[in-house]
Amino acid sequence: ESDTASEISFQFHRHKKSPSIGSHSSDMASVSSVSGSVLSVYSGDFGSVDAQGTVEFALDYDEKNREFQVHVSQCKDLAVVDEKKGRSDPYVKTYLLPDKARMGKRKTSVKKRTVNPIYNEVLRYKIEKMVLLIQKLNLSVWHNDPLGRNSFLGEIEIDLASWDWSNRKLNWYPLKPRSLSAVNGVDHRGVMSLSIKYVPPGSLGEWPKNPPSGEVHIWVKDVKDLLQLRPSGVDSFVKCYVLPDTSKKSYQKTRVIKRDTNPVFNHTIVYDGFHTEDLKDACVELTVWDHEKLTNHFLGGIRLGLGTGLSYGISVDWMDSTQEEVAFWQEMMLAANEWIEGLLPLRSL
Repeated sequence: ESDTASEISFQFHRHKKSPSIGSHSSDMASVSSVSGSVLSVYSGDFGSVDAQGTVEFALDYDEKNREFQVHVSQCKDLAVVDEKKGRSDPYVKTYLLPDKARMGKRKTSVKKRTVNPIYNEVLRYKIEKMVLLIQKLNLSVWHNDPLGRNSFLGEIEIDLASWDWSNRKLNWYPLKPRSLSAVNGVDHRGVMSLSIKYVPPGSLGEWPKNPPSGEVHIWVKDVKDLLQLRPSGVDSFVKCYVLPDTSKKSYQKTRVIKRDTNPVFNHTIVYDGFHTEDLKDACVELTVWDHEKLTNHFLGGIRLGLGTGLSYGISVDWMDSTQEEVAFWQEMMLAANEWIEGLLPLRSL
């Protein structure tokens, strides 16, 4: 697992064949029903050692400072990672779930060459109590490897809604293996209902040439089961780019739907400037965000393209469409001038 801060950023290279994309958008009326799905989120080396041992910690909420505190005391009998040297270099890490990117991770220091590390450190989160009570605390122990991947040593997950806040004592908890849901990457972020259509150049009439260039139409209908980051719900909107173009010309967004985890957008976006061969190299990226005054929080997204890893012959990390997303895009390419309906799970990008 990498412990560098994860950012949503895209590197791209402009190319003379890249579509010179213009766009416009509007609202349309239609509602579709959707069902759930799951996608991968976790990374790291989970398989090298079996989880064992215990961790001692205490939880508290400081009402005066509006601060959640995790007092990490110590661990005992951790797994040995480096068998030859008989050593582990453990540290403890915490996340608040469901959205681990939102509040971020907290970490203790690394203790060298011990399976019985003593920390006595307090990990702190500035968070309102009401918001905290709809979270889970994920506390995990890792072996620090500065030259490679860190190794997972065990975890515990606590539902804070049912936590006894009068209990401020240090208690021992057994470290468990990565849960089956986490290993399989169950990370339900919601499902987007949308339709897309490709209109080839001149396909609507030869004189005058209509349209003068190819168009991709994207109809964002609704999203179901968004992550609820606040008790009042979520204020969501959808952003759209056609990669590799990340300029203002490519950027479109819907209006914000307030306090609703099942927002209905009914918003259409049209991008022109496409040649049919551009469809192999372009990628429509739709991302859903929670709108707040200071910063918007990423909730999930989809990328529609061929998922080849290449754009105009250049290797790019954003050409990573899932099988479902690729099939949806291919269906659009094969059925000119027809709306193709889709129901796609949002994922972490």
